[in-house]
Amino acid sequence: MRNAKDYIVFPLDVASDDEAKRYVKLLADRVGLFKVGLELFIRSGPEIVRFINSAGSAGVFLDLKLHDIPATVSRAMNGVADLGVDFATVHCGETPKMLEAAVAGSRAKVRILGVTVLTSIAAHDIEAAGYRSEFYSDMSRLVLKRARMAAEAGCSGVVCSGLEARVIKMQIGADFVTVTPGIRPDWAVGKKDDQQRVTTPAQAVTNGSDYLVIGRPIRDAADPREAARRVAEEIEQALGMTNEE
Repeated sequence: MRNAKDYIVFPLDVASDDEAKRYVKLLADRVGLFKVGLELFIRSGPEIVRFINSAGSAGVFLDLKLHDIPATVSRAMNGVADLGVDFATVHCGETPKMLEAAVAGSRAKVRILGVTVLTSIAAHDIEAAGYRSEFYSDMSRLVLKRARMAAEAGCSGVVCSGLEARVIKMQIGADFVTVTPGIRPDWAVGKKDDQQRVTTPAQAVTNGSDYLVIGRPIRDAADPREAARRVAEEIEQALGMTNEE
């Protein structure tokens, strides 16, 4: 059975390799996964993945958001498959062939997540990009369309906002993984940042989110370990879990 901390994904979106490693040491027993994005992976490469895997039980979510022709995505994911990560991301993009190529390249050694619509995107952005009105008047339609495409391509799940997790679970299945960024705990809601479609940890897990990407509320706290504990407590209360720590 999962503990509340296993829902928490901490993004290592920091300025240096040393700072990333400091957070890994600090939070390895407080979160379920560490997210390694483009910035850190370009700077540190596979070594940071090896460091995380040696630091404790927390896994690695490699968030590179691959988006290229299918052959290139397949070869890139083939390399990712040997790194020892739990999840890797690919944009849903314009064609399911790219998603299928990512799944094939993974060789079932890493779970592939399709990125549906970034949580920094608002309806007016979708409209400006030229999408039909049905998609920007109700962005959940676009998210669900892309989630179905990812499922049909063999992906393990998607990255989506907590606002869409419930309908994805209902229409695609309970085992289809939903990873939710844009999470702001009750005590952090209201602080200005670049996220548009935000939810609290309690709202997200109640809606069916399996993993919650929570960065600034933990990273910017005076005591990041205590902030992670408070997030876990909020998840426990929402799901009626018993704290086993």
